[in-house]
Amino acid sequence: MSEAFRYGIDQLTAGRALDIAAGRLPAILTPQIMEKVTASYDYVQTIVAQHSIVYGINTGFGPLCDTKISEADTRALQYNILQSHSVGVGDSIPDEIARLMLITKVHALAQGYSGIAPATLERIVWHIDQGITPLVPEKGSVGASGDLAPLAHLFLPLIGLGAVRYKGRTVSGAEALQQEGLQPIALGPKEGLALINGTQFILAFAVKALQRLYNALEAADIIGAMSLEGLMGTAKPFDPRLHDLRPFPGNQLVAHRLKVMLQHSEIMASHADCGRVQDPYSLRCMPQVHGASRTAWKHLLELTTIELNAVTDNPIIFSAEDTISGGNFHGQPMALPLDYATIAAAELGNISDRRSYMMIEGRYGLPKLLIEDAGLNSGFMIPQYTTAALVTENKTLCFPASADSVPTSLGQEDHVSMGSISARKLHQVIGNLEYILAIELLYAAQAVDFRRPLRSGPILEACHRFTREQVSFAKKDRVFAHDIQALHTIITNQSLVRVANNVALQHQLSLNGIYHDQFGLY
Repeated sequence: MSEAFRYGIDQLTAGRALDIAAGRLPAILTPQIMEKVTASYDYVQTIVAQHSIVYGINTGFGPLCDTKISEADTRALQYNILQSHSVGVGDSIPDEIARLMLITKVHALAQGYSGIAPATLERIVWHIDQGITPLVPEKGSVGASGDLAPLAHLFLPLIGLGAVRYKGRTVSGAEALQQEGLQPIALGPKEGLALINGTQFILAFAVKALQRLYNALEAADIIGAMSLEGLMGTAKPFDPRLHDLRPFPGNQLVAHRLKVMLQHSEIMASHADCGRVQDPYSLRCMPQVHGASRTAWKHLLELTTIELNAVTDNPIIFSAEDTISGGNFHGQPMALPLDYATIAAAELGNISDRRSYMMIEGRYGLPKLLIEDAGLNSGFMIPQYTTAALVTENKTLCFPASADSVPTSLGQEDHVSMGSISARKLHQVIGNLEYILAIELLYAAQAVDFRRPLRSGPILEACHRFTREQVSFAKKDRVFAHDIQALHTIITNQSLVRVANNVALQHQLSLNGIYHDQFGLY
C-alpha cells in the first residue's frame, strides 16, 4: 500500500479504517479513481437523457418502483429521498462510528459503480478530513435496503440540512457550510439513492466491535491466567500436545498464551505435586471457551473485510446500457456473524463470572470473600452480584436480531436483516463484558496477594503490579465501585493488554506464537 490509503484501490481493513477515522492514516482520491467515478456519473446522465427506465434514477423508490419520474424531476427526487428517509430516533451514535460510516461509504462509492458525482464524493472526503462529523440517530434501520435512515441522516449536511459536530460544537449542517464558505451540494440523478443504499451503519459498528472484542479477548486471557494463579490451578490443560489433537486455531492460541504467561511462576511451581487431580471447567477449559470466542471473532473479521471492500449500492451501474437492480445492500451477510459474535462476547463474561465466584468461596487456601476479617467486613461478596447481573443482561441480549424479520415498504422489502440491531446489541454486550472482566481482575489481584511472597512469571507479575498502581489491596470494606471503575479504564483503554505485550517483548516471549497473523485487525 502507498503512504496514503487510496480509496477505491487499496484493500480496506478494520485496522486501516480505524486509523483513517483517528487521523493516523491519510486517505486520498486518486486521479485514476476520479476517472472511474466520472465515467459512472456520465453513464447516469446518458440513462436520463435517453429516457431509459432504471430503478431509482427515473423511477420512484421501494413500492413506487413502477412510478416513472420525468427528466425534469430526477434531481428533486434525490433531495426528497434524503429528507423522507431521515426518520432515525434515539441518541446520536458515537462520532467515531459516524466517521467510519463516511470512510466506508467513500471506499464503496469510489469503486465507480454508483453514478455519484465527483464533487459529491470530494465533499464527503472533505467532511472526513476536516473532522466535521454528521450526527446520526442510533435507531431506525432494519438493514434491508442497507441502512436507509442512518445514511440519510449522515448525508443531510451535504444539502445543507441535518446537524454536525463542528469544532467541538453541535451546529446545523447549513451553519457549518456557511462558516466554511461552502454551498450545499446540488445532487444529480441517482445520487441520493447511492448515498443511502448500503450497509455502512452495520459495517461501522462491526469495525469498532472487532477492535473492542479483540481487546476483551486479550484481556480475558491475562485476567483468567491471573485468576488461575490465585486459585492455585494447573497449567497442564494448556499443553500444546492436547490441543494438537483438536486443532482449532483459537483454542491453540489461547492455550499457548496461557502457557507462556504461567511459565517461570513461583506460584505455579509451589503446588506442582499437590495431588489435585483437575480444576473446574472455568479454569481448565479456558482454551476451549476463550478459543471458541476467538473463532467467532475471526469469522466476523473475515466477513467484515469482505464487506469493507464491497459495493453495496443498488442499482449497480456497469454502463449506460448495463445496470442491475439487485440486493447487494441486504444486511444478512453481516447480521448473522454479528449475532454470533454477540454470543461469543457473552460467553467470555459467563466464564469470567464463574472464576470470580470461585475466588470468594474460600477454596484452595483463599479466605472466604477474599478478606481476612469476614463478618465485620463483607469483603468481595457483592461485586459478584454485579457480574451476575451483567451476565444475565447479556444473556437477554443474545437473542439473534437476525432471526426476526418485519416486512416493510408495502411488502416490497418483505424480508429484512435487522443487522443494525445485531450490531448495536454486540456493543452493549461488549460494554457489559468489560465491567465483568474488571471485577474478575479486582478479585484475581486480591487472590494473588494472598500467595505472597511467591511471585508470578514476568508477564503476570507486571500486570499485577500495574493493577495495584490503580487499586490497593483491600484489608477492609470500602467503596468498591471506585476500584471497579479504575480497572475498567485500564481494560477499555487497552493499557493492561499493552503492559502484557510490552513485557513479553522485553523478555522475548511470544504471546501469540505462530497464530499472530491469523488474529489481527490489519
